[in-house]
Amino acid sequence: MTTSTPTVVLIHGAFADAGSWSGVIAELQGHGIPVIAPPNPLRGLASDAAYVASVAAQIDGPVILVGHSYGGALITVAGTTENVVGLVYVAAYVPQEGESLGELQGRFPLSPLVSNLKEWTYPVAGGERAVEVTIAEDAFPSVFAADVPAGVTKILAAAQRPLAAAAFEETATAAAWRTKPSWALIAGADEAINPEVERFGAKRAGATVVELDGASHAVAVSQPKEVADLIREAVRTTG
Repeated sequence: MTTSTPTVVLIHGAFADAGSWSGVIAELQGHGIPVIAPPNPLRGLASDAAYVASVAAQIDGPVILVGHSYGGALITVAGTTENVVGLVYVAAYVPQEGESLGELQGRFPLSPLVSNLKEWTYPVAGGERAVEVTIAEDAFPSVFAADVPAGVTKILAAAQRPLAAAAFEETATAAAWRTKPSWALIAGADEAINPEVERFGAKRAGATVVELDGASHAVAVSQPKEVADLIREAVRTTG
Protein backbone atom coordinates (compact mmCIF):
# COMPACT_ATOMS: atom_id res chain seq x y z
CA MET A 1 0.00 0.00 0.00
CA THR A 2 1.31 3.41 -0.98
CA THR A 3 1.81 5.88 1.84
CA SER A 4 2.45 9.62 1.80
CA THR A 5 4.83 9.34 4.75
CA PRO A 6 8.30 8.63 3.36
CA THR A 7 9.87 5.30 4.20
CA VAL A 8 13.27 5.77 5.80
CA VAL A 9 15.99 3.49 4.41
CA LEU A 10 19.04 3.35 6.69
CA ILE A 11 22.35 2.45 5.02
CA HIS A 12 25.19 1.53 7.36
CA GLY A 13 28.82 2.17 6.51
CA ALA A 14 32.02 0.19 6.73
CA PHE A 15 33.09 -1.67 9.88
CA ALA A 16 29.44 -1.92 11.01
CA ASP A 17 26.20 -3.68 10.16
CA ALA A 18 22.50 -2.81 10.13
CA GLY A 19 22.32 -3.49 13.87
CA SER A 20 24.18 -0.22 14.44
CA TRP A 21 20.90 1.52 13.60
CA SER A 22 18.91 -0.29 16.34
CA GLY A 23 18.41 2.75 18.57
CA VAL A 24 17.52 4.97 15.63
CA ILE A 25 15.03 2.40 14.34
CA ALA A 26 13.33 2.24 17.74
CA GLU A 27 13.04 6.04 17.83
CA LEU A 28 11.55 6.25 14.34
CA GLN A 29 9.14 3.36 14.89
CA GLY A 30 8.03 5.05 18.11
CA HIS A 31 6.89 7.99 15.99
CA GLY A 32 5.10 5.81 13.46
CA ILE A 33 7.67 6.28 10.70
CA PRO A 34 8.18 3.30 8.37
CA VAL A 35 11.82 2.25 8.32
CA ILE A 36 14.07 -0.51 7.01
CA ALA A 37 17.81 -1.08 7.38
CA PRO A 38 19.06 -3.38 4.60
CA PRO A 39 22.56 -4.89 4.62
CA ASN A 40 25.24 -2.94 2.78
CA PRO A 41 27.38 -5.32 0.69
CA LEU A 42 30.54 -3.17 1.20
CA ARG A 43 32.07 -4.48 -2.01
CA GLY A 44 32.39 -1.28 -4.08
CA LEU A 45 30.75 2.09 -4.64
CA ALA A 46 29.08 1.31 -7.98
CA SER A 47 27.72 -2.12 -7.07
CA ASP A 48 26.69 -1.11 -3.54
CA ALA A 49 24.92 2.04 -4.81
CA ALA A 50 23.09 -0.04 -7.40
CA TYR A 51 21.90 -2.35 -4.63
CA VAL A 52 20.66 0.58 -2.52
CA ALA A 53 18.90 2.07 -5.54
CA SER A 54 17.20 -1.27 -6.19
CA VAL A 55 15.93 -1.43 -2.61
CA ALA A 56 14.57 2.12 -2.82
CA ALA A 57 12.90 1.54 -6.17
CA GLN A 58 10.95 -1.44 -4.83
CA ILE A 59 9.33 0.58 -2.03
CA ASP A 60 5.85 1.96 -2.67
CA GLY A 61 5.82 5.70 -2.11
CA PRO A 62 8.51 8.24 -1.28
CA VAL A 63 11.82 7.29 0.30
CA ILE A 64 14.33 9.10 2.51
CA LEU A 65 17.80 7.62 2.16
CA VAL A 66 20.03 7.88 5.25
CA GLY A 67 23.72 7.05 4.94
CA HIS A 68 26.31 6.66 7.67
CA SER A 69 30.01 7.03 6.80
CA TYR A 70 30.70 5.21 3.48
CA GLY A 71 26.92 4.85 3.19
CA GLY A 72 26.83 8.58 2.45
CA ALA A 73 28.60 7.97 -0.85
CA LEU A 74 26.06 5.27 -1.71
CA ILE A 75 23.00 7.44 -1.09
CA THR A 76 24.65 10.22 -3.11
CA VAL A 77 24.58 7.97 -6.17
CA ALA A 78 21.47 5.90 -5.40
CA GLY A 79 19.49 9.02 -4.49
CA THR A 80 18.83 9.76 -8.14
CA THR A 81 16.20 7.01 -7.99
CA GLU A 82 12.85 8.60 -8.85
CA ASN A 83 11.00 8.00 -5.57
CA VAL A 84 13.85 9.23 -3.35
CA VAL A 85 12.75 12.60 -1.97
CA GLY A 86 15.55 13.41 0.48
CA LEU A 87 19.01 12.46 1.72
CA VAL A 88 20.33 12.41 5.28
CA TYR A 89 24.07 12.13 5.91
CA VAL A 90 25.21 10.88 9.32
CA ALA A 91 28.95 11.36 9.98
CA ALA A 92 29.26 10.66 6.29
CA TYR A 93 31.12 11.27 3.08
CA VAL A 94 29.26 13.57 0.67
CA PRO A 95 31.09 13.27 -2.68
CA GLN A 96 30.34 14.97 -5.94
CA GLU A 97 30.14 13.19 -9.27
CA GLY A 98 33.54 12.16 -10.60
CA GLU A 99 35.10 12.23 -7.13
CA SER A 100 36.41 9.28 -5.13
CA LEU A 101 36.40 9.01 -1.35
CA GLY A 102 40.18 8.97 -1.42
CA GLU A 103 40.19 12.29 -3.29
CA LEU A 104 37.59 13.83 -0.98
CA GLN A 105 39.32 12.93 2.26
CA GLY A 106 42.71 13.74 0.73
CA ARG A 107 41.78 17.44 0.77
CA PHE A 108 42.17 17.40 4.57
CA PRO A 109 44.50 15.93 7.20
CA LEU A 110 43.97 12.18 7.45
CA SER A 111 42.09 10.79 10.43
CA PRO A 112 43.58 8.17 12.80
CA LEU A 113 41.53 5.54 10.94
CA VAL A 114 43.99 5.44 8.06
CA SER A 115 46.94 4.24 10.15
CA ASN A 116 44.84 1.69 12.03
CA LEU A 117 43.43 -0.40 9.19
CA LYS A 118 44.03 -4.14 9.04
CA GLU A 119 44.19 -5.77 5.61
CA TRP A 120 42.54 -9.06 4.71
CA THR A 121 41.97 -10.74 1.35
CA TYR A 122 38.96 -12.43 -0.23
CA PRO A 123 38.47 -14.45 -3.42
CA VAL A 124 37.11 -12.84 -6.59
CA ALA A 125 36.36 -14.12 -10.09
CA GLY A 126 39.22 -15.68 -12.00
CA GLY A 127 40.91 -17.14 -8.97
CA GLU A 128 42.31 -13.79 -7.88
CA ARG A 129 42.16 -12.27 -4.41
CA ALA A 130 41.18 -8.70 -3.53
CA VAL A 131 41.95 -6.62 -0.45
CA GLU A 132 39.45 -5.63 2.21
CA VAL A 133 40.03 -3.73 5.44
CA THR A 134 38.81 -3.62 9.02
CA ILE A 135 39.88 -1.47 11.97
CA ALA A 136 42.49 -3.02 14.24
CA GLU A 137 40.52 -4.19 17.29
CA ASP A 138 42.73 -2.43 19.83
CA ALA A 139 42.22 0.88 17.99
CA PHE A 140 38.51 0.41 17.34
CA PRO A 141 37.24 2.08 20.55
CA SER A 142 39.17 5.33 20.08
CA VAL A 143 38.80 5.51 16.30
CA PHE A 144 35.19 4.44 15.85
CA ALA A 145 33.23 4.60 19.09
CA ALA A 146 34.90 6.67 21.80
CA ASP A 147 31.57 7.73 23.33
CA VAL A 148 30.05 4.22 23.40
CA PRO A 149 30.22 2.06 26.58
CA ALA A 150 33.29 -0.17 26.59
CA GLY A 151 31.29 -3.39 26.75
CA VAL A 152 29.29 -2.45 23.66
CA THR A 153 32.36 -1.25 21.81
CA LYS A 154 34.11 -4.57 22.39
CA ILE A 155 31.20 -6.35 20.70
CA LEU A 156 31.11 -3.86 17.81
CA ALA A 157 34.83 -4.37 17.22
CA ALA A 158 34.42 -8.14 17.05
CA ALA A 159 31.42 -7.92 14.72
CA GLN A 160 32.70 -5.27 12.31
CA ARG A 161 32.24 -5.96 8.61
CA PRO A 162 35.13 -5.29 6.22
CA LEU A 163 35.10 -2.85 3.31
CA ALA A 164 36.68 -3.66 -0.05
CA ALA A 165 39.72 -1.39 -0.29
CA ALA A 166 38.89 -0.56 -3.90
CA ALA A 167 35.80 1.33 -2.70
CA PHE A 168 38.04 4.27 -1.76
CA GLU A 169 39.19 4.64 -5.39
CA GLU A 170 35.89 4.32 -7.27
CA THR A 171 34.34 7.59 -8.35
CA ALA A 172 30.74 8.64 -7.79
CA THR A 173 28.75 8.63 -11.03
CA ALA A 174 26.06 11.02 -9.76
CA ALA A 175 25.36 13.49 -6.96
CA ALA A 176 21.70 13.32 -5.99
CA TRP A 177 22.11 16.26 -3.60
CA ARG A 178 22.18 18.53 -6.63
CA THR A 179 18.45 17.94 -7.15
CA LYS A 180 17.22 16.47 -3.83
CA PRO A 181 17.10 18.22 -0.41
CA SER A 182 19.68 17.02 2.08
CA TRP A 183 20.45 17.08 5.79
CA ALA A 184 23.75 16.32 7.51
CA LEU A 185 24.79 15.43 11.03
CA ILE A 186 28.43 16.25 11.77
CA ALA A 187 30.12 14.18 14.49
CA GLY A 188 32.36 16.77 16.10
CA ALA A 189 34.83 14.29 17.64
CA ASP A 190 34.93 11.83 14.74
CA GLU A 191 38.27 9.98 14.52
CA ALA A 192 37.27 7.82 11.53
CA ILE A 193 36.36 10.63 9.12
CA ASN A 194 37.90 14.04 9.73
CA PRO A 195 34.93 16.24 10.73
CA GLU A 196 36.23 18.81 8.25
CA VAL A 197 35.54 16.31 5.47
CA GLU A 198 31.95 16.00 6.72
CA ARG A 199 31.53 19.79 7.01
CA PHE A 200 32.99 20.42 3.56
CA GLY A 201 30.73 17.89 1.86
CA ALA A 202 27.62 19.08 3.69
CA LYS A 203 28.28 22.72 2.84
CA ARG A 204 28.95 21.93 -0.81
CA ALA A 205 25.66 20.03 -0.96
CA GLY A 206 23.74 22.88 0.65
CA ALA A 207 22.59 20.51 3.39
CA THR A 208 20.75 21.54 6.54
CA VAL A 209 23.43 20.85 9.15
CA VAL A 210 23.37 19.76 12.79
CA GLU A 211 26.69 19.32 14.60
CA LEU A 212 27.09 17.30 17.78
CA ASP A 213 30.20 18.29 19.73
CA GLY A 214 31.96 15.32 21.28
CA ALA A 215 30.14 12.76 19.12
CA SER A 216 32.19 9.84 17.79
CA HIS A 217 31.85 8.19 14.41
CA ALA A 218 29.39 5.76 16.02
CA VAL A 219 26.96 8.59 16.74
CA ALA A 220 23.96 6.49 15.67
CA VAL A 221 24.81 4.12 18.52
CA SER A 222 25.72 6.71 21.15
CA GLN A 223 23.08 9.36 20.34
CA PRO A 224 20.23 7.63 18.49
CA LYS A 225 17.60 10.19 19.52
CA GLU A 226 19.56 13.07 18.05
CA VAL A 227 20.14 11.15 14.83
CA ALA A 228 16.45 10.20 14.64
CA ASP A 229 15.40 13.80 15.30
CA LEU A 230 17.26 14.96 12.19
CA ILE A 231 15.73 12.15 10.13
CA ARG A 232 12.28 13.10 11.44
CA GLU A 233 12.90 16.66 10.27
CA ALA A 234 13.63 15.33 6.79
CA VAL A 235 10.44 13.23 6.91
CA ARG A 236 8.34 16.22 8.01
CA THR A 237 9.80 18.44 5.31
CA THR A 238 9.33 15.99 2.45
CA GLY A 239 6.21 14.11 3.58
